[in-house]
Amino acid sequence: MEVDYVNPLIGTPSSGFMEGRDGGGTMPCVGTPFAMTNFVAQTRENKISEMPYFYEDSTIQGFMATHQPTVWMGDYGYVSVMPQVGKLKLLPKDRALSFTHNDEISKPNYYSVSMGDKSQKIKGEIAATSRCGIFQFTFPKSDESHIIIQGINITENKKAFHGHIKIDENKREITGYNPERMSSHLGPELKNFKGYFIIQFDKSFERFGTWNSFRTEPDIIKMGKEQTGARMGGYISFKTEKNEKVKVKIATSFISLDQARENLSKEIPDWDFNKVVENTRKIWQDKLSRITVNGATEDQKSIFYTALFHTMLFPREFSEYGRYYSPFDDKVHEGVSYNDYSLWDTFRALHPLLHFTQPERVSPMIQSLLQMYQEGGWLPKWPNPTYTNIMTGTHADAVIADAYVKGFRDYDLDLAYEAVRKNAMHPPYRDTEKPWGDRDEGTLYEARGGLTYYHSLGYVASDKTRESVTRTIEFGIDDYSIAQMAKDMGKMEDYGRLMGWSKSYKNLYNKETGFLNARLFNGDWDKNEQEGFTEGGRWTYLFGAMHDIEGSIELFGGKEKFAAKLNENFDGQHYRHDNEPGHHYAYLFNYAGQPWKTQELIRKHTSTINYRNHPLGINGNDDCGQMSAWYVFGVMGFYPVTPGTEIFAIGAPQFPEFTLRLLKDGAPKSFKIIANKLSEENMYIQSVKLDGKILNQPFITYTQIMNGHLLEFEMGKNPSSTAFKNN
Repeated sequence: MEVDYVNPLIGTPSSGFMEGRDGGGTMPCVGTPFAMTNFVAQTRENKISEMPYFYEDSTIQGFMATHQPTVWMGDYGYVSVMPQVGKLKLLPKDRALSFTHNDEISKPNYYSVSMGDKSQKIKGEIAATSRCGIFQFTFPKSDESHIIIQGINITENKKAFHGHIKIDENKREITGYNPERMSSHLGPELKNFKGYFIIQFDKSFERFGTWNSFRTEPDIIKMGKEQTGARMGGYISFKTEKNEKVKVKIATSFISLDQARENLSKEIPDWDFNKVVENTRKIWQDKLSRITVNGATEDQKSIFYTALFHTMLFPREFSEYGRYYSPFDDKVHEGVSYNDYSLWDTFRALHPLLHFTQPERVSPMIQSLLQMYQEGGWLPKWPNPTYTNIMTGTHADAVIADAYVKGFRDYDLDLAYEAVRKNAMHPPYRDTEKPWGDRDEGTLYEARGGLTYYHSLGYVASDKTRESVTRTIEFGIDDYSIAQMAKDMGKMEDYGRLMGWSKSYKNLYNKETGFLNARLFNGDWDKNEQEGFTEGGRWTYLFGAMHDIEGSIELFGGKEKFAAKLNENFDGQHYRHDNEPGHHYAYLFNYAGQPWKTQELIRKHTSTINYRNHPLGINGNDDCGQMSAWYVFGVMGFYPVTPGTEIFAIGAPQFPEFTLRLLKDGAPKSFKIIANKLSEENMYIQSVKLDGKILNQPFITYTQIMNGHLLEFEMGKNPSSTAFKNN
């Protein structure tokens, strides 16, 4: 079954494929697709820049309910528990137990690990739903067995967060909340934000207590029932027989303890650990089997289904059975909500993939963004879980417009246009007074920094606003996307203005250097040719105007010169697959009349140079599923280059057969992709047929896929200049 191929350990090392490269930033979490809370073994104290689990670590510090989406974003509202025998040890490094990966099993629906010395081994197991988890700890015989609870873990306070726990030995229950948000310094104050938790045990406490520690040794209060602090928790103690199993349930909520209790009653009402394992497995199997693969190797299937698994983790569910807490107005509302959108990355491939694999979630995800706009005043750029002002474009615009163009419209369309239009038309407060550097702290949290210059000069000025070239390009991508909505809605004046602005990247093309270069406010070129870029340099963004490829070709002097520059980019090793801005570059040869080059590059970059069935298996940070979504599209044979359009550029399928289980107008249908004669040598397309009709161009539309049934490729060993006759 498809679920059995998933290896959640792929992408978990902190190290990358080579020196200077990032690890995948993933974790072996357990839970249902798009789970509100991830349950994971904790190998270190997580923080911004460090995940709770890194494959290189050799000890376990806890079993955690976490909300950290990726390595460069913060956790919030978390809690952890840790089994122990012998002398009570409370702090993470003191209580840590050694383990090896030989004693570890990781699946989407189940995780287990054996920890500690041979004579005192403890086995920890995890099963989970969306908002609740159940841990099963198998203890050795001991008169001193413990479970330590850590309710909050602040070592360096940026804000005065204090968590709270309360022990009820009669109910065998610990309740509490954690108000910490690691990214809180970037966003608004949220007085009502709390990660509520209820922890229940199936074993009576013989002894218990609370502890409190902030940069000091723990202050232990034996038989203490309540505790407040910045680094604190509780513990319970009992005797265990050999191989005695102790179960622990954790319910989480952002609304209240009562809501956490309701979540638990709905998701894990009893103590049947194996039932939770099996139910979550069935859910994953259903979602993963929406794409079936035939003819791939076992390793390829593991890479593919792990990638598909990674595309079904974020944005995370944030509502709780008809209600949600909003970190944008600090209130509880009725409705459905999602959060942790890595929009700078995921607008490229993740969200377009969800149109096929998770169509029932697309409109609710858009609706969630619109709720954030209503409650906070702006669409978010990277909510974690509230505004952070991280990254440069406002790519919620592209996500909303792309869904709109493809027919996902089960939300307030006028409100959607109002929200994206505000991003395009209104600069942030005091725009010209701020440089808008990465993670700058301030009192205004979102929008397009530097938009004033973009409108008045036709580009963002490098001596006024940081990352100016990237901003100019990305504002254009978003303007183009919004323009497609405007045109369809009959707002032709807006359409004209937006389309005009979308060409502004051309004002940064420097004929002398042949690159997009930064310009000063006075119009002069910035002397630093590498100035103005986000996570990259001048090669990274040279072909970044994914919304105006014909315009870029013209700028370079025609298709041949454009293709020559593309070749220089790839041949000179300037392409960095581990970073998202260039993810569409391999497909640009289609537009330049050389589709066989695209086919070569897709074969190369879907290979083990970037993706492996190994913990060190993703070349760069997965960024909440974007790197994985690129792979899924890459091996299927088509890719969404330009948001706000229905057009997909054809690459080349890498497996002999795919079957997509789709929903059209609410009814199930299948779409099959077949690659005849595909082999290691036969990487080139000789012809493509859609339902028996030859495609004359290396492009296919969303409508064609949704209306079609069979996409059939004939593959061969030689490049074909006639595979697409009208190219």
